Amino acid sequence: MDKKFTTPKGFGEILDHTFQLTKNRFKDLFMILLIFMGPVYLLQAILQLSSGTSFFREVGSGGVWFEQILSSFEETGTFDSSSLGADIGLIVVGLISAILAPVAEAAILFTINHVRKNEDYTVGSVIKQAFSRFWPMIGSSILFFLITVGVIIIPLGIVGVIGGVIATTVNTVLGILLGVVLFLGFALGIGLLLTRWSFYFGSVVLDKDSPGLGRSWRLSRKRTWVLMGLYIVFYFIISSISFGVQMTFGIVLGNSVLLTLISNLVTLVTTMIFSVGYGVMYLDLKTRHDADDIKEMLEDYKTI
Repeated sequence: MDKKFTTPKGFGEILDHTFQLTKNRFKDLFMILLIFMGPVYLLQAILQLSSGTSFFREVGSGGVWFEQILSSFEETGTFDSSSLGADIGLIVVGLISAILAPVAEAAILFTINHVRKNEDYTVGSVIKQAFSRFWPMIGSSILFFLITVGVIIIPLGIVGVIGGVIATTVNTVLGILLGVVLFLGFALGIGLLLTRWSFYFGSVVLDKDSPGLGRSWRLSRKRTWVLMGLYIVFYFIISSISFGVQMTFGIVLGNSVLLTLISNLVTLVTTMIFSVGYGVMYLDLKTRHDADDIKEMLEDYKTI
């Protein structure tokens, strides 16, 4: 057993361990993501080319070069919306990504678990393990998605109704302020709830507990704020990297196929970082939970 996984970690230790694992296992992790998402990104590039997007540099109308670059993003989206074939292609790419991405993440979780146990593995073996949990992953992910949609839509509807009633019957400014306060409160509550349930995926993949929502709720007990903070940090890190690359290369390439390919390669790296971080967080929760179970057993033994 790798000693780094045997003791509970603090906020900074989880981040440090995440980046160490990403660096040390970069080749294997990147290959896993490339096997699954590479063909999807290639299909996306082909559809862009077929819709008339330039490969190297896409520019639009305008007098100077930066106006042409900016207009290229306004005039051409990822696909030509006027083409039915391109629209269908966009839907197909989205569906394939939604199906393959969880399998890739599961393979990364199995990789991290093998590292934790100091076990040998190959990219092919962890991919095979990931496919063995395909249907439980898909079913649990659909359930989590439906719960997420419900948890978000219902509070937003309540905020809109209450804010609208007060704004029209009492005072407009008061209604707006109350709506903002309620929105922030509900957003925080939703974030905490989804954080408690979000580790269902690790339960389904590594512990074969489907749909895993109950286990996720138990594992994340007393760690919700820290976990949500880690999610926020990972989001800012990933967003900063993606935004920096998009802006840097977009200035030169415009909304071209090459820019999309570069952005997709960066997405593979940021997805890797998040997936490893998720795995480290989940295994840390397991370590803490197992330690708590041992403490409870010892306490029960002393009382006998």
